[in-house]
Amino acid sequence: MGELLPLMLALTAGMGLGIFYFGGLWLTVRRLPTARRPAFLSLLSFFGRLGVVLFGFYLVMGSHWERLLVCLLGFLGVRVILVRLWGPDRTRAQGTGHRA
Repeated sequence: MGELLPLMLALTAGMGLGIFYFGGLWLTVRRLPTARRPAFLSLLSFFGRLGVVLFGFYLVMGSHWERLLVCLLGFLGVRVILVRLWGPDRTRAQGTGHRA
């Protein structure tokens, strides 16, 4: 029971990092068409998000690989959920003969 709480906190932290990373990516992609320097915006956003997430993984890990693994599972779980929410319109893809 004593090891369950740190793993639950690692999962929650991974989900938070995933929301930060993929939410930031979504915002960046939405701003690209109107950006004066889209390449600079893309690179700045990527390295900023990457730096925060890697530092977050490092803090959560705390020299326990199990926490890192659970944190990564939370991170990827958020990715799956957000792709389903923000992904391509399934009905439009089915109407054009493409498989969803």
